Amino acid sequence: MKVNWKPGTMIYPLPAVLVSCGNEEVGTGIMTASWTGTVCTNPAMCYVSVRRERHSYELIRSTMQFTINLTTEEMARATDWCGVRSGRDHDKWQASGLTPLPGVAVDCPSVEQSPISIECRVKQILELGSHDMFIAEVVNVVVDDRYLDTATGELRLDRANLLAYSHGHYYGLGRHIGRFGWSVKKPKRKSKKV
Repeated sequence: MKVNWKPGTMIYPLPAVLVSCGNEEVGTGIMTASWTGTVCTNPAMCYVSVRRERHSYELIRSTMQFTINLTTEEMARATDWCGVRSGRDHDKWQASGLTPLPGVAVDCPSVEQSPISIECRVKQILELGSHDMFIAEVVNVVVDDRYLDTATGELRLDRANLLAYSHGHYYGLGRHIGRFGWSVKKPKRKSKKV
């Protein structure tokens, strides 16, 4: 039996990411976010939605750039901590044990421990209600080479033990089920012996 539930954002699981922002001029910050995702492939664009009262909100708005850092199971404690403490009251970098790295194509840091850091420049801000959505163009991606398969050139994020968020809880990603298109792929024919 199905029941009606109150209207809400029930699209789960979501990535649990760390958004790093700011620069030497305004100060740097880092916050946990799950309201993030892909907007467009070409040009590569993504978004993060942030509450206006968050310390990182002003850092992003003043510099118009940020970096989305994917997180892993090993980063779960730091990821949660950065989501429940404010950068107004704490040096999150020092307190969480995370290491800032200088941006490559943006003037804000990335997180050294992250398997992938997605550097973004804000193109548009949508004022939506509880959150404002920062829609941004991806200008660079920094990948930890431990997740590159040198034989195939493939990015193997399945080896990173990525962290997900679902309705107030953190989870590691589960087992591999299939590759895109596997449901319609035709089986290979066995060659006939002559």
